[in-house]
Amino acid sequence: MVRERGEFAKAAILEGLTQQMKEIAEASRQRTQLVASASAASGRVTVTVNADGVVIATRFGSDIEDLSYEEIAKAVTSAAQQAAEQVKRQGQELLRPLRDKRAAMPRLSELFEGLPDLEATAPTVEPASLAPPKSRERLARLTEPAPDYSNAVDYEEWSSEQSDRGATSSGW
Repeated sequence: MVRERGEFAKAAILEGLTQQMKEIAEASRQRTQLVASASAASGRVTVTVNADGVVIATRFGSDIEDLSYEEIAKAVTSAAQQAAEQVKRQGQELLRPLRDKRAAMPRLSELFEGLPDLEATAPTVEPASLAPPKSRERLARLTEPAPDYSNAVDYEEWSSEQSDRGATSSGW
């Protein structure tokens, strides 16, 4: 009876994992189709970006000659940044259901006694600066210290502490 329940639980987990992989693949496919456009300089410059925020089209209005080269450059940069932010939001909305499902699932540290919460200690990816090269903001970031993970748990040490725990423990 216990073995049957264990097999049923394994089958349910595998079925759930298979379904989740299908949903991730579909969301990934849909994400590749995302595009966003933004305009600047009173509509004289329009930039379109793909799901990765890469510029895929740039259009100038018929009155572009009213702008200086510097104004055109600033407008292109501004429109590209706005479009990239829009497509980023679209991607986040597309992936929200998957993130919500993931958040509802137990963490590995909840399933395995003694396992540290790896997600809580994982480094975060900082957004890239939108400042121009050699700007004060960009140069200031170069002097910021990198994260220090001196409190990380050594695997060998953690593993030796876990030898008497788990499904193979004699306490079962």
